[in-house]
Amino acid sequence: MAKNKPKRTLWYYLREAAIMYLMVAAGMYLLQSFMLFHPDKKVRYTPANHHWEFESIVLDVNGEKTDGWYIPLENARGVMLFSHGNEGNIAEWLPFVHTFRKLGFSVLLYDYGGFGRSTGRPSEERCYADGRAMWNWLTKVKGIPPEKILLYGQSLGGGVTANLAVEVTPRAVVLDSTFTSIPDVGARMLPFLPVRLLCSYRFDNASKVPNIHVPVMVIHSPQDQLTPYSHGQKLFELANEPKTFLEIHGRHVMGFTDSEAIVSKGLEKFLAPLFPTPVTPSPIP
Repeated sequence: MAKNKPKRTLWYYLREAAIMYLMVAAGMYLLQSFMLFHPDKKVRYTPANHHWEFESIVLDVNGEKTDGWYIPLENARGVMLFSHGNEGNIAEWLPFVHTFRKLGFSVLLYDYGGFGRSTGRPSEERCYADGRAMWNWLTKVKGIPPEKILLYGQSLGGGVTANLAVEVTPRAVVLDSTFTSIPDVGARMLPFLPVRLLCSYRFDNASKVPNIHVPVMVIHSPQDQLTPYSHGQKLFELANEPKTFLEIHGRHVMGFTDSEAIVSKGLEKFLAPLFPTPVTPSPIP
């Protein structure tokens, strides 16, 4: 005779639901690094593919190696230190350099630990250390005056840029498609989890932007599906004067290319009084 199955009570289902919830929360906590950072180790292109002269840089950062490219432009008005987002590696961000060069800037872009040829593993502190090392290389090795440097951060790179801009004094800062903090983004994406308690990564840009005391431009798209438009608005609200907000269109990251004409025009208007175009001396007769 078959045994009667035990009757499943409400408490049984509540217990099972609680166990499942805790498993999901634990998974989020343990895998958050993989959720945040999406590096690509394979560097498929270099500036040489665009016929640009460049200097390959490898810096020691806390016993690991951080890889970067310095792409100089003759008679540049300044140098842009570009901190990229959470995916790929610097090879995939080379199309951005076209716009920066058209604006008259030399460009230094680099990979965080674990991205591209940079060794180690990505983390919030490592990202900060990588950005700091590149700033030191520009100012101490290349001898670029801080007032000739523009810090530009895209998405996650905006967090690196905001942190660096609190520590140093560049001429200006651009935060493109940047969030207020990682917990704020996570709480929106996973409202059923206590993300703010579980999140080990902060990138708390909202607390840092008020401590930046140079001109700031915030770029954001209302169509950004990953970092809400309201985050850009909040960062702009928190920024000190002088500040500029540039609204673009397009999805996250793609807004830069989808709105290239708007970005170029907006950046030029913002940068013109800060980075005057060098006057080329007339040839001596």
